Order: sequence, then C-alpha cells, then structure tokens
Amino acid sequence: MNTPITLNNITITATEVRYQEQILTSEALDFLSALHQGFENRRTELMQSRQLNRARIANGRDPKFLEETRNIREDASWQVAPIAPGLEDRRVEITGPIERKAAINALNSGANVWLADMEDACSPTWQNVIKNQVNLIRVLDNELDFTAPDGREYKLDTHDLKQLPTIVVRPRALHQPEKHLRVNGAPMSASLVDFGLHFFHNAKRLMAAGRGPYYYLPKLENHLEARLWNDVFNMAQDMMGIDRGTIRATVHIECITAAFEMEEILYELREHSSGLNAGRWDYIFSIIKNFRSRGPRFVFPDRDSVTMTAPFMRAYTEQLVRACHRRGATAIGGMSTFVPSRKDASINEINLAKVREDKAREAADGFDGSWVAHPDLVAVAREVYTEVLGDNPNQIGRTREDVQVSATALLDVAGLEGKITEQGIRDNIEIGIRYIESWLRGNGAVVLRNLMEDSATAEISRSQLWQWIHQSAITDQGEIITRRWVQELAEETMDRMERFEGDRFESAMEIFEACALRDDFPTFMTRNAYLRYLDMPVPVLEMAG
Repeated sequence: MNTPITLNNITITATEVRYQEQILTSEALDFLSALHQGFENRRTELMQSRQLNRARIANGRDPKFLEETRNIREDASWQVAPIAPGLEDRRVEITGPIERKAAINALNSGANVWLADMEDACSPTWQNVIKNQVNLIRVLDNELDFTAPDGREYKLDTHDLKQLPTIVVRPRALHQPEKHLRVNGAPMSASLVDFGLHFFHNAKRLMAAGRGPYYYLPKLENHLEARLWNDVFNMAQDMMGIDRGTIRATVHIECITAAFEMEEILYELREHSSGLNAGRWDYIFSIIKNFRSRGPRFVFPDRDSVTMTAPFMRAYTEQLVRACHRRGATAIGGMSTFVPSRKDASINEINLAKVREDKAREAADGFDGSWVAHPDLVAVAREVYTEVLGDNPNQIGRTREDVQVSATALLDVAGLEGKITEQGIRDNIEIGIRYIESWLRGNGAVVLRNLMEDSATAEISRSQLWQWIHQSAITDQGEIITRRWVQELAEETMDRMERFEGDRFESAMEIFEACALRDDFPTFMTRNAYLRYLDMPVPVLEMAG
C-alpha cells in the first residue's frame, strides 16, 4: 500500500510513477499551492452555483440572456486581444490524447493546431496525468519518439516549433478533482493542476520558440467561471514574471447556459481570449442533462438523428459565429465523430463524404476552422475550408449581423426530427459500457463502429437512456421504455462482450447502472467513475506509453 507524502503543503496519495519527480518539483508544487490558495474557495462556490442553476431549470425556469450584462452585449466598441502568434490560421485543428504515438501523428499531420487533450479524450489515471506533462515537455526537448511492438518507429518530422501545429492544451474541467493531490485532506482542482503544471514547465519555453501558452477551457457554464479563469491567468503570469495577456484561451461553448453568455465570456477573458468553439457533443449532453425531467418537449430521438442541421443546433452555431466575429475573435467548429477506415473502402468513402459535408456547412456559416479526430481527415477539412478562405487565414471580418439572436431558437428541441428505436437503445448501452470499460483501463478515446467516442458521446448515451426511462418514452414500434427492459438489454450486451484478461467490464457495468438506470442522476459519469474506480494498481513500466 502506498504511503502518502506531504511536500510543500500538498499531500501526494498516489503510487509513484516514473518521471513524477521531474514534474512535481518543489517549485512546481509551490506554484500549484499558490493557485489552490488563491482560487479554490471561489471555484467551490461556482460549483455550488451550478447545482442551484440546474435546480432552477429542472423546476421550469429556462435559461435566458442576462439583463445585468445587457450593456456588455450592446456595447459595440470592445474587442478581444489581437490574435497571438501561431493562432492566426486555425482552419484545421486535430484533437486527441497526449500519449506518444497519438501526439507524434497529430504533430506530423499537417494540421494548423494540435489540441493536446487532458480532458474528454483522456482517462485521468495518475500515470496519465504525469505522462501528459512529460510528453508535452518532450516535444520542446526534441525527445518525443515511440517504437511500436512491431518495430515501427515514430518521430517528429521537424523540431522547429513554428513548423509544427500550434499546441493548445485542454486541462480537465472545473468540476473535476485531482484526488491524488490533496490540501488539508481535500482534493485539489484538476483544472488548476493540469493548467498549473503545464504553464509552470512550458510557458517561457513556448514563448522563446515563437509561440505561447495556449489553452482550451472546457465545460464553462457562465461568464463568472470565465472571470475565474481570467484571474487565474493573471496570477500565474505575475508569479512567473510574464506579461499579462500572454496566455490565450479558447472557450468551449458546450453547456446550454453558456450559449446565453457567449459575448460575456469573451468579455471576461478579452485580454486572454482567442475565441470560442462549438463543442457540439457536450452541448447536446448538457441540454439532455438540464432538461431531462421537463417532459416530452425535451425528449431527444436516437443520437444518430441529432445532427448539426437541427434548428436548435443551427441557432447555437450561427449565434456563436456572430458573437466571436463581432468581437474580433476566432470561431472554431466542432468535431464530426466519423473516422476513416483503412480496411473498408466503402465505409471510408461514406465517412469522408459526411465529414466533407459537415465542414462545408461550417465554413459557409462563417467558422474560421474546425476539428478532426484523425490525421487522415486533415486534408479533407483543409480542402473544404480553403475553398471558402482562400489565402485568408480566417473570416473574422464576416460578422454575421444577419443572424437573429434568439433564446427561443436555442431551446427549440421540439423541432428535432427522428425516432427512438430499439437499435438506438442497444447502441447507447453498448457505447456506454464499452467506453467506460476502456476508460477504466486508461484509454480516453475509443473508436467504436468507425466513430470516435470520448466521454462526451458516452455521456449522451447514458443520459438519453435515463431520460427515456423516466419520461416513459415510446419507441417507433410502440414499446414503452422501462428500466427493466433497458436492464435486460444491458445484460444481453454484457453476455455478448468478448472478455479478456484484465478487462474492466464488471466495473463498467456497475458504473453504467449507477449513472443510467437509477433514480438519481450523477452530473458527470466520469467524475463518478474517477472517484470510485479509477487507478487500479499498474506496473510502473506501463508509463512508457
């Protein structure tokens, strides 16, 4: 059993992993301790406010544009900071985990930006938390390489940071704890740990290489949370002797409440803002989560039916572009989950066509760039965006004043077309169980049925099941969806699973049942799983991945 050690007022409870001492230096721990003391109370208060806001929505109060911030929205004079070096052209951004092979493939992909993901595509085992930081340092040290079991070697095509995709790091969200680092017995904020360690070890070196410390901020729910991050940035820069405004942050608009405060979020971060992103999958999850008990008006059909052409999704994306471009900020589109197949040409043809259609719609709507999840999609996305942008790095000058800002349109879920099918139920069950099983083994991004699944899509799957059960939704065949029926289908799914040594299917099933089949609704499935199940003992040698 590991014996906790306390250094610089921070107690480390995890079993030590390789390279940990290089990341958790005395100076780095001092830095984390200062961030914790400066902001943990505010963060906790904001998380409590989230619960109150969800209760209000559940009781029938729809989100709305804030009257107290009307002056910010109506003041046409303010703009965000000028675009930072390396973020001028973001037409293709590749996302993914920070394990070595994936990182090298992303950095060699030809994309403009690499979103180095510590959040949705990462299972936050302790070794992954440390490994993420190690691998980001290795990029700057020209030491990132990987040899596969079959002998294939992976190396960066160049060591010139300006010739590689600009690195933008996504720390874990504000609600997530880091249970292995504690102050006075309480876990530290995973957001501040991920951000703080990366900033401390890399900020000045990134600046010296002609780039900067750039971040994606996930799952913000309102402008007060953006204000917290802005204050974190100022304190971090002051402690490191770096000019304020050096940090740049792109905020995911992936919560329904944040969609009503897009300009306010840009305003709070304006000295540090580099735009907004349409985090479509978490956005869908957020609507289901907040309105899950509000009756048939908010009952979603099968996940495959919820496309970006749905009226409420069109309203969300068009209003995002308008908000960004009015303020001189970059608008980044979302990620299609389709993944190309190198084994099945027919699947590949279909999926590439769907990705092309998705990116063409975004570019036509005014987005300045978009996400892909696989290197083979970079060329497709680049071609589509270049057809619209040409040689221009972005289309920020297209302000989309033609877009009507409407609260009603953002909440027009009843306009969704589609049905609930037994296959849709079965798909949600399988995705939920398979993803969590893989996540418990340390894999945060999983390809299932030629679709990239991460924690956001798994959250949609389990929340839809919860909603269908509790709203007594009816399938296209007239069958009422009951807890018993879904439980039986889940057990059938488990019986079909191909088992292997070291699998975590039993734990995955427990988590799935707790988050989809009970009366209570854990706000985040991965938080529940992280606190109760993650970090079974693993060999230190596994750190090499």
